[in-house]
Amino acid sequence: MKASAITIGGESVPWQRGVIWLLFLGPFFFISYGFSNRVAAERAVTDSIVFGWEQYIPFLPWTILPYWSIDLFYGLSFLCCRDRMQVDRHALRLLTAQLVCVSIFLLFPLHFTFERPPTNGVFGAMFDALMGFDQPYNQAPSLHIALLVIIWVRFALAVPQVWQWVVHGWALLIGLSVLTTYQHHFVDSPTGALVGLLCLWLWPDAGALPTARGRAGDRGEHRRLAGGYAVAGVSFAGAALWLGGGALWLLWVAVALGMVALIYLHPGASAFQKSNGEHSVAVRVLLAPYLAGAWLNSRWWTRRSPQPDPIADNVWLGRMPTRDEMRSGRFAALCDLTAELPAPRGDWHYIGLQWLDLVTPEPDQLIEAARAIEALHVRGPVLVCCALGYSRSAVAVAAWLLLSGRAVDVDDALSIIRRGRQHAVLTYRHRTVLEKLPRRSDG
Repeated sequence: MKASAITIGGESVPWQRGVIWLLFLGPFFFISYGFSNRVAAERAVTDSIVFGWEQYIPFLPWTILPYWSIDLFYGLSFLCCRDRMQVDRHALRLLTAQLVCVSIFLLFPLHFTFERPPTNGVFGAMFDALMGFDQPYNQAPSLHIALLVIIWVRFALAVPQVWQWVVHGWALLIGLSVLTTYQHHFVDSPTGALVGLLCLWLWPDAGALPTARGRAGDRGEHRRLAGGYAVAGVSFAGAALWLGGGALWLLWVAVALGMVALIYLHPGASAFQKSNGEHSVAVRVLLAPYLAGAWLNSRWWTRRSPQPDPIADNVWLGRMPTRDEMRSGRFAALCDLTAELPAPRGDWHYIGLQWLDLVTPEPDQLIEAARAIEALHVRGPVLVCCALGYSRSAVAVAAWLLLSGRAVDVDDALSIIRRGRQHAVLTYRHRTVLEKLPRRSDG
């Protein structure tokens, strides 16, 4: 065992690196949080955002226990990290949440409006200790909730399955406690969760950061699509703010579309953080409206011909299948070319390549896809899919036909595709990139 690590559950934990981070994060938390509180107090801030129904939220003194417990879990969360990268990125998540929330507290300070009832005994002492540091400011976004999201995910990924219900249950208690201890109004919770989820997305446990530049490709194509998503996002945001009330949940849609616009504009498909057929927790929540819309769109456009079509030598083209469709036994393998849709997983062979919807793939992407299809093809019947099975998957199979010698030229490949799947949509852009491919794979 290394001197810089301990072993928990048979895994090495770089605890010393975590301690170093805590020695920085702890003082930074109290200094920055206290500073924003003092600034708001000096300004005598009175602005607040509160819904009428919040007056019915009960004050539950005992919930100060789960509220305070986040301090303990904050430190213990570093023991859930399994390597140096996880430690650093977990710490950077916590630091980023602190910086974002405190910055917003300083720019847009808010005041908590309810008067907390007097509390005695142990719980009263805990409230007194809290008030010795905290004041009725630092409201939206709730830093407590932002940190909870980050810590919750860290524990949930680390503990055995049998203890998952304990983690989720206690995290839920902590989340509710910000309301039942009269520390926050409701709007602070979803905005805090948004900050926490963004930190999870910005600092993934492994792999490239979403701030890294994606492949070049046709940047004009990327900009046009990004612009469309941005306009849609702004429209939803405007509608949410104009209608108010329950319509404010449309801001979730606006955030999702805004993130998709950014993904198309800069990092590309990797920012969907899809691995082994599943998206990261952050993507599943942040982009939930978009992901749901993409799935429904795929079902709508293929509703009249949902079945896959055979193309050549047990290679099929189709839309993203369901788990039951894959379990039917027709296919031994699945080649998934989507970034935005989760893929069913089971005992079939699987290769996933993340391609952006409506973006023409590059030659190296087509070569990679053709090799993936050939590798899966030897396992038995393979379904090559995208959202609809009309474009991304079609051009990938066309590339496989060319590179494997099953088609003599691009016209032949496109003809084979269109005979097999009449609804395939292959444009001049697809033809152009196919023309750049060698006629046979070099291995």
